[in-house]
Amino acid sequence: MEDQLASDTFLTLAGESSGLFKDRNSKFHYYAFPVRSEEEVKEKQAVLKKKYYDARHHCYAFVIGRDGDFFRASDDGEPNHSAGDPILGQIRSHNLTNTLIVVVRYFGGTKLGVSGLINAYKTSAALAIEENEIIEEQVKEQVSIHFPYPVMNDVMKLVKLHELEIVDQEMTLDCKMTLEFREKLKETVLETLGDIQDLKILEP
Repeated sequence: MEDQLASDTFLTLAGESSGLFKDRNSKFHYYAFPVRSEEEVKEKQAVLKKKYYDARHHCYAFVIGRDGDFFRASDDGEPNHSAGDPILGQIRSHNLTNTLIVVVRYFGGTKLGVSGLINAYKTSAALAIEENEIIEEQVKEQVSIHFPYPVMNDVMKLVKLHELEIVDQEMTLDCKMTLEFREKLKETVLETLGDIQDLKILEP
C-alpha cells in the first residue's frame, strides 16, 4: 500500500472522533483530531483541559509533517512510557501524520499496573482511529503570479489543464493570482508559467 502511494501524498484523519473506554472502573475518554501545527494541538488540548478540568491525566501523542518527523508523546503523570508511547504507536502503525490523539483518564479506584495502563491507552487510541476515517491527502505547493490582463486566457488554460486551485486573485489592468497545486506538478507548472509572455512569478 505504502509503495503505491504517490510521493506527494500522506495519510491523515478525515475529522474528529471521540468515545469512552472503561477498564476496572477507570474511565478513558479518547479523542482524535486532524491537526496541521503545534498551535492547533495546543488549542485542542486547551478545550479538553477545560472540559475535563478535574481529570488527573491528559495523555496524548501527535505526529505532524508529510514525513511524520515532528512528533511528541506525553504520559502526563502516568508511569514512564505507559500512556504516550502506546498512543503514538497506534498513530505510527496506521501510517498517519497530522494527527493528534488525547486520552483523558479518571482513576476508578483499582490500580491497573503498567501493563494494564499500556493496554488501556493503546486500546483507547486504536478505537479513536477506528471510529474515524483515514484519508489520503496531497502535499500542496503555492505560487503567486503577476501578469497583464491580456494574457489572462493563457493563465486560465493552464489552471484548467492542471486542475490548479485559485487561492487568491486580484483583477485589474495588472492581475495578481495565487495558485495551489500538487507538489509533483511544481516543475511543470513553473515551466509553463515561465513560457507565458509578460508574466512574472513572485518570490514567496
